[in-house]
Amino acid sequence: RLPAPGRLGQTGPVLYIETTADLTALIGDLRAADRYGIDTEFHGERSYWPHLALVQIAWSDQIALVDPLAVDVAPLQTVLTGPGLCIMHAASQDLAILERACGALPTRLFDTQVAAGFLGYGIPSLANLCDRMLGVRLTKGDQLADWTRRPLGPSQQEYAASDVAHLLDLHAAITARLAARDRLQWALDECESLRTRPRGRPEPEQAWWKLKGSRSLRGKARSVAQCVAAWRERTAQELARPPRQILPDLALLSIAQRPPKTSTDLSNVRGMERRALSRTFPEAILAAIAQGNAMSAEDLCLPEDDPSEGIPGPVATLLTTWLAQLADESEIEPALLATRADLRALLAGLPNARLATGWRRDFVAEPIRKLMAGEAAVAVAPGGDKLILREQ
Repeated sequence: RLPAPGRLGQTGPVLYIETTADLTALIGDLRAADRYGIDTEFHGERSYWPHLALVQIAWSDQIALVDPLAVDVAPLQTVLTGPGLCIMHAASQDLAILERACGALPTRLFDTQVAAGFLGYGIPSLANLCDRMLGVRLTKGDQLADWTRRPLGPSQQEYAASDVAHLLDLHAAITARLAARDRLQWALDECESLRTRPRGRPEPEQAWWKLKGSRSLRGKARSVAQCVAAWRERTAQELARPPRQILPDLALLSIAQRPPKTSTDLSNVRGMERRALSRTFPEAILAAIAQGNAMSAEDLCLPEDDPSEGIPGPVATLLTTWLAQLADESEIEPALLATRADLRALLAGLPNARLATGWRRDFVAEPIRKLMAGEAAVAVAPGGDKLILREQ
């Protein structure tokens, strides 16, 4: 049996799960639920992998706070892989954390933030969405609390419970409005895309792709960047520290552009000023630099070509303006309709272009195809306040 619930503020009954027996009973209840809301509290600023500190779950008229510092949450895998619909808000980071902690992703996902974007709500916070759709005010006093400290205070528990208390109601309200506008499938498709999106840390040899300015590197600077970034990624994982604490991005780029040859040179690299490296790091960094200088072109891992190359700037600018207008008129969050990268991928003819599939194919890609083929033209509407597409 589950422990007797407590009552916290306006969130209703709240269970605190800190034993294996209680977790087993909770899982039994959740497996029978057709919908459940879930959220996590975590800290990621001081470790390589985010540190899971709390799992909040809502179903029927109950809420449970599962303490991962007291009980192994891996058995929640049977809930995530079950038939129930998992409802989350801004799920991307939580999905990565749950997958690492439980070894599984939800079989079915509904992200209230993503779905609300198809109703003209932009990219709303949970508090904003609850206020505007349900008339419920959420308190945010403990948003920046240290969730790894125990015991959790009543206000922390109330805040944590409020993050899932209204997810089921939001799901019902959003679903009804989407269905009324024939956009429910659009939202479900986008939630599935989010659920299946690759996530997690990059492969060490690909870590240098994430560096700002990496595409401007040429020649041996690329291979040096690859080797030093790969060393940093492996070292960060081994020491359970964020990569930037091992070596700052600015220092890594500086090393790639002008590789130091000695420890003294390394200490003078831009981005390393007044920074104390671990005793073994200078030798390891110099070894990675040497490895990069000796690397053959065949061993260099390059990112995919930028699809914007070869696309005339005025064309991209005109279409971006039209897409922004279409998003506004359709009451769809612009980033859901199409990003600049989506547009460039479509114009470049990439086979995996997001605009060429699903609901976007007819809604966005087909008008653009007609325009590019000369079958339609862009004109300024009477009054000069917007662009219109006219078929030739």
